[in-house]
Amino acid sequence: MVHSSVVIEDGANIAENVIIGPFCYIGKDVTLASGCTLESNVILKGKLVVEKDVKIFSFTSIGYKYSDVSIGEKTHVREFVQIGTQDDENQEPKKIVIGANSFLMAYVQILGGVELGDFCILTNAVRLYENVKCEERVIIGGLSTIDANITIGTGVMVGGASFVDQDMPPFTLVEGNRANIKGLNVIGLRRRLENKDDIEEIKAIFKKILGNCVNK
Repeated sequence: MVHSSVVIEDGANIAENVIIGPFCYIGKDVTLASGCTLESNVILKGKLVVEKDVKIFSFTSIGYKYSDVSIGEKTHVREFVQIGTQDDENQEPKKIVIGANSFLMAYVQILGGVELGDFCILTNAVRLYENVKCEERVIIGGLSTIDANITIGTGVMVGGASFVDQDMPPFTLVEGNRANIKGLNVIGLRRRLENKDDIEEIKAIFKKILGNCVNK
C-alpha cells in the first residue's frame, strides 16, 4: 500500500507488499524488499538496499545522491535518524552497512563508512563518525559519540553520554568522557556462551588485565 502523496522516482525497485506512508520520497536507486514499512515523511536516496521486514519511522533521512547504504532485515529505524551525509562528489562514497535485527532509536546519526553488526542497539542521539565498525550485539547508550576509525567489539555496552576515541575489546563495559573500560559484560557472555568454563577463563584473563573491576 503506497499513499497517493508519495514520490517514487523511475527505477526504484519496490516489492508488492511494502507499506509507504504519506509524503515519503523514494529515489531511483532504492530497493525495498517485502514486508518493509515506511511511516510518513521518510526520505530515501542514493544506492540503498533495504532488506525484508525493515520498519522506518517518520522524518528519517537515509542516503544522498552518491551514497551506498544497505540495511539488514527486521531492523527498526526510529524517528529523525540520519544515515549518510553528503561527501565530495569527486570521491568514492564510503559504503554504510546496517546489520539485521538492529534497533536505531531517535536522532541517531551515522556517517560514511560505518559498519554496524547484527542485533546492535543505538539509543537516542548516538552519533557514529566515519569508518566506525561495531561488531554484533553492541549496545550504545544515549547521547554517546564514537569517534572516527574506531572498532567496537562484539557484546560491548557503552554507557550513556560517553565519548569513545579508542578501540574497545569484546564484551567490555565502557563509559566516560573520554571512555574507559569499567568492567566485563558478564551477562552478555552468559547469553552467548553455554560453556561455563569458557566464561570463567575469559573472566580470569580480563581480571589480570583490568583488576577488580571485572563483574562476578
